[in-house]
Amino acid sequence: MSESVVSGLTDLLQRMRQAQREQPHPDASLRRIRLDALAALLRENRPAICEAIDADFGGRPAEETDLLELFPSLQALAHARRHLRRWMKPKRHLAGLWFLPARTLLVPRPLGVVGIIVPWNYPLFLAVGPLVDALAAGNRALVKMSEYTPRFSALFGQLVERYFPQGEVRVVNGDAGVARAFSALPFDHLLFTGSTDVGRHVMRAAAANLTPVTLELGGKSPAIIGPGARFESAVERIVYGKCVNAGQTCIAPDYVLLPRGREADFIATAQRVVARMYPQLATGGQYASIIDDAKHARLIRLRDEAVAGGAQAHALAASSPADAGRVLPPTVLTDTPEDAAVMDEEIFGPLLPLVPYDTLDEALAYVAARPHPLALYLFDNDSAVQRRVEQSQAAGGMCINDTLYHVAQHHLPFGGVGASGLGAYHGEAGFRTFSKMLPVFRQARLNGVGLLNPPYGARFRRMLDLLLRR
Repeated sequence: MSESVVSGLTDLLQRMRQAQREQPHPDASLRRIRLDALAALLRENRPAICEAIDADFGGRPAEETDLLELFPSLQALAHARRHLRRWMKPKRHLAGLWFLPARTLLVPRPLGVVGIIVPWNYPLFLAVGPLVDALAAGNRALVKMSEYTPRFSALFGQLVERYFPQGEVRVVNGDAGVARAFSALPFDHLLFTGSTDVGRHVMRAAAANLTPVTLELGGKSPAIIGPGARFESAVERIVYGKCVNAGQTCIAPDYVLLPRGREADFIATAQRVVARMYPQLATGGQYASIIDDAKHARLIRLRDEAVAGGAQAHALAASSPADAGRVLPPTVLTDTPEDAAVMDEEIFGPLLPLVPYDTLDEALAYVAARPHPLALYLFDNDSAVQRRVEQSQAAGGMCINDTLYHVAQHHLPFGGVGASGLGAYHGEAGFRTFSKMLPVFRQARLNGVGLLNPPYGARFRRMLDLLLRR
């Protein structure tokens, strides 16, 4: 990493800090102008955005980019705009009983300049989502895009320069070295989305500056098919969650726990679902490619190593022809050894191990014994089972009788727990993440605090006795 690159990043951050000092608390009107600029950027450049992401993936349907990236981004903007004044309003309370008639305030203040590190799998939504929250909270932002999506990253940088004045939002592009230098900048807050391993490095770099971080990581998100599930519906929703973006989703179902003996039923149903959703999977353009050759080769290795260890691979669609690039058909794995890498690493692709269980207790114990996942999916219509899982399992988020769509509910916080992440954003939770909730104690003109002043005589001791009895 050259000194000039590091110096350039430092200078860029300092210029944005200066701009924030000149306007430290933008009003609601200015914040809405910034949100509207971001919405216009998305709406007016939709075809170019879809084309750039498609080119980076070597094939990703525009429909998926529209549904999974543009739609939630625009919904996040609309939600923030609608609720902004309420979020910004100071919360007023009476002071504690013994301090009356004083009042207290909780005032949301912008943090300053926020850093956002974006992954490659959803390069638009995972840039825009945190950016919406940062702008709603009155901050300025630097956004480091992924080097694995060079076309879209370059396009987004150009669009940001066109739609935002200098000093409000800027995009940084570059390789892993640039990302390391970026994470070491003294931001007022840093949000990283990516793998758990890289998240550790980001947190370590931020710690040197005491920069607070939000880490959106991943892990192995289980799907549990309970004894009271509508089986075919459960399979359909799991397959859908695994197949969109070819499984390259941090909250994709990573493995399935199902009643022992239903494995063949799952495979047969899943094959019918895939045939219906993707009738020409390898050539029809409705199914995404794996992002690059290295990640495609990794997935093949995970599958082949599992098979070599005794697993059986069940392709849910015909194999792609030789000229189909990096299209990898969804594949179910059964009888997979527990020590196989596919059972330990986050898969991040269209491989889906089945783990049979004899009792629901056994299934829940299996999940609880592993690092907390970013998402947990339960399929069961029994409300008692639903409550039991809600109360017994730790996860970043939970979906009942569906997959993925909890992330599109902007009134719900999105974030992990333990190895799957730290902190949360989306909607009001994101506004608070990127705000300093400033506590203010406002003393009344006439008050009795002087009764507690020294010297500590008999009157003070009587007052103290009253206080300590409460």
